[in-house]
Order: sequence, then C-alpha cells, then structure tokens
Amino acid sequence: MKPFTFKSLLNIGVILAAIVFLLPTFLNTWPHKKINLGLDLQGGMHLVLEVQNIKAVETEVERTIQEIKKQLRTEGVKHLGISRLNDNSILAKITDGNDKSGFETILSKNFENLVTHKPQIDNNIVSYKLALSEKETENIKKMATAQALETIRNRIDEFGVSEPDIRIQGGNRILLQLPGIKDPERAKDLIGKTAQLTFQLVDEDADINSAINGTPPVGDELLYQTKYNPGSGIPVKTAFLINKRILLDGSLLTNARVEFDQFQQPQIGIEFNRKGARIFDRITGENIHKRLAIVLDKSVYSAPVIQDRIAGGKAVITGNFTLNEAKDLAIALRAGSLPAPVKIIEERTVGPTLGADSIRMGLISMVIGGFLVILFMIIYYKNAGLIADLALIVNIILIGGGLAAFQATLTLPGIAGIILTIGMAVDANVIIFERIREELRAGKTALAAVHAGFDRAALTILDANVTTLIAALVLYQFGTGPIKGFAVTLCLGIIASLFTALILSKGIFNFVLKNKPSKKLSI
Repeated sequence: MKPFTFKSLLNIGVILAAIVFLLPTFLNTWPHKKINLGLDLQGGMHLVLEVQNIKAVETEVERTIQEIKKQLRTEGVKHLGISRLNDNSILAKITDGNDKSGFETILSKNFENLVTHKPQIDNNIVSYKLALSEKETENIKKMATAQALETIRNRIDEFGVSEPDIRIQGGNRILLQLPGIKDPERAKDLIGKTAQLTFQLVDEDADINSAINGTPPVGDELLYQTKYNPGSGIPVKTAFLINKRILLDGSLLTNARVEFDQFQQPQIGIEFNRKGARIFDRITGENIHKRLAIVLDKSVYSAPVIQDRIAGGKAVITGNFTLNEAKDLAIALRAGSLPAPVKIIEERTVGPTLGADSIRMGLISMVIGGFLVILFMIIYYKNAGLIADLALIVNIILIGGGLAAFQATLTLPGIAGIILTIGMAVDANVIIFERIREELRAGKTALAAVHAGFDRAALTILDANVTTLIAALVLYQFGTGPIKGFAVTLCLGIIASLFTALILSKGIFNFVLKNKPSKKLSI
C-alpha cells in the first residue's frame, strides 16, 4: 500500500498552505500580509458624508452660461446680460431683431439640451428663460455623487488606509469606514477638501477698498489670501479682486508633488498635460507683467506677477504649509477635485483600546465555545470525537488562512461567524457519526461502516451547507460593513467545514482503519 495517496497529500497541502498564510499574523518577520482587522477591532473612523450635489448643477449652469456667451461673441450677436437665477435656470436678455434670430439659431444648433420657455418681450427687449432638463439635472447629481466617491477613494488609497469600506448610501450620501486611522482630524480635512484649483487674473485696475466696503465690480469676486505671522502665528488676510473668468483649472493636472524652496519650506510643484501646458503657455505669454492668482477652494494661495512666458506646463503653489498640509494638498490635487462640496453628517470614532477589548472578548468567547464543543465530542463519541476535534482545529486554521490569503477583513461579527461555524462543523460530524453507528448496529465492519456512513451523510451535509452558503453570499453582496464581515467568515467557515467533515475526517478514519479493517471502532 502506498504511504501517501493523492487525497492525503491534498489534505496535508491545504493545511500547510493555510498555516503559511496565517503565520504573518503572529510572526512580524514573515514575508506576507497579516489578517486585516475591521473598524470595530483595531479602531478607526466611521463617517457618513452628504454630497452637496446641487452645487454641481450650479457649476454646470455657470459653465453653460460661459459657453453661450462665447458662442454669441464668436457669431457677433449682442446680449444685454445672461445670468443664473436662484432656481438654477438661465435668464438671457436680447434686443429684438437680428440679435434675437441669431440667439435662437445658436440655441437650436449648440444647446439642444436646454429647455426654452416662451420668451417675454418688453420695450423691444426679449427675455429668455432657459433650464437644464429634469433628467439631465438628476444625471448631473448622480454623476457628482459617483465622482465624489471615486475621488475620495483615490485620496484614501494614497493616504494609506488598509481595507477602507467606501460606498454610496442612498442618493447623495457616502459611507466611509476607515480602520486604523491614527489622526482623524487630518483624515477629515483631506476627505472634505474640495481641491478645486483655478488660475485667474487679478483685477488691479479696480479700487480694492471700494470692493471691500461695497460690492465688487461686475465680473470680479473678492477673495482672500491667508498668511500667518511668523512670530505670533496670528493669521493675516489679504484681499484680492479676482476676475471671475477661469483661464485654467486643475482638471488638466497630471502630477502634484511636495517640493522645498530655497529656505527648505514645503511647496507643491504641479505639472499639466499637453493641453494644459499649451493653455498655460498662452496665458502667461498674453499677460506679462500682470498678476496671476492661483486659487484653491476660493482661497488665494499666491498671486505672482508674470515676468515672462512659461513653457513646459510647470508651476508652483506656495503658502505657509506644514509638511503634512503640503502632502495632503498634493494628494488631493493628484486624486482630482470633488465635483461638489461634501458635508460630514455622521461621525463615530472607535478607539484602539475599545478594539483591543473587542478582540479579547471575542477570542475568549471563541475559546470557551470551542472548548465546550471539544469536551462534548470526546465524552459522547469517544475516540471518534478526537478525530472530530482535530478536524475542528484544522477548520479554524483554514478560516484564518483564508482571511489572510484573500486579504479579507476580520470584524467582530466575523468572530461571531467563526463561532457559528464551529457549531456547524460539529453538526456535520454528528450527522456522519450517527450514520456510522447505524451501520455498525447493522453488523458491518468498522471500515465498511465508515465508508457507508460518510456516503449516506454526504448529500444531507451538502444540502444544508450549500443553502447556508447561498444566504451568506447574498449577505456579502448586499450587506454593509458589519454584515459583510459576518458573511465573509461564514462563507470561509462553510467551505472549511465541508473540507474537514467530508475529506479530512474520512481520510483520518481511512488511515486508522486501512491496515486493520476488523479493528473495533470507538464511537
């Protein structure tokens, strides 16, 4: 007889593989990843963000207004003002006559997506009310939420959070679970940073003081640059009149990285793609000796005077950054700007101490439950119970190895799933052992009784476990964080239980009885 059959080698190979994957969790020097712990076990942050996606609609309306004005200039059609109303519709005023027909031609050719209400005529002035369709408005909102999700995911990935859970919840909410976060405030700042980068000219002809005390001139907006006094640290704000027209924005960026100036102060070096480089080259060439403001989230970071044309598409954002602030800003710029601001509407922080307590209590419950099950199997099934207990220990090793191999996340409900699996694994052995007892009472030899018992029990065990596996897969697909954690260990536990009950246990019985088929079975 061969000392090792294919089945025995398969059993040994699976167990060794599980041990190899599981070792890094206990040995820091072992070259593989550990089991990831969920938010409830290692601590971290739970956030629910609300995407202010109406702002994305406002931005799209403003962009449409600029496109209409550009088309009118190109076609030589004059207008008396085009503006956005509070309900995000567009009011356009045109002189009756040739300009009216020219305006309507441009609308029909280039802006078919706009819903045009019946124009109103008063004193030879035609007023048009235009609006985005309801379907397009909803699509913009939905896309804004989806884009915000991807942008936040990219930022979190660069921030270095292991196994974050980021998903859309409802129409305009995003759920984030960030395990292992040690600096929650920094993470919140990075997540919430809109990071809308624009390059706009400074209006140096208008009176800045009049704008501060009254209303900025048409086409301008009042923005501020904040600097901190080196000695006292008190913030000092400087006002700028900025032309509203955006010459270049951050959507054309290819890279943003932390650099250091001659005084070893952090700054952000940015690079544009080929199109952005061409636009930047043209902007700087056309506006020599003018001030170009670098604006981020409606704050002026710097407003240098353009001394010469700048080719190559490279620029620098300076400011009183700390190193972490510069790193986070570079991450935000690389990941892209949020299409709309986000607001934190729910926040929970789980401390690592609470997580450690959860692990300890979970392990204690698992050890106590496992010990009671092992004791019961030995008392009730004697030597066969020892085989079931060995299979149970291997079952737990296989679940741990599976969690590490697939880089799944272990949560507190996941520990509950493992405890449930212990009971299910023993249940499978109980069914098998009762079938074997029936065969022994029918007068069969020990080896024949084992084979018949396993064959008769296999279908029942498969039926029960496969239906539970289907339910676990549904929970994994549609469940949130804690439910998903439970489903992961339940799925792994079911697969491990089938392996240990139907393959490993049978292999051990065969090994014990093969050479002595007439040996009496202690069961």
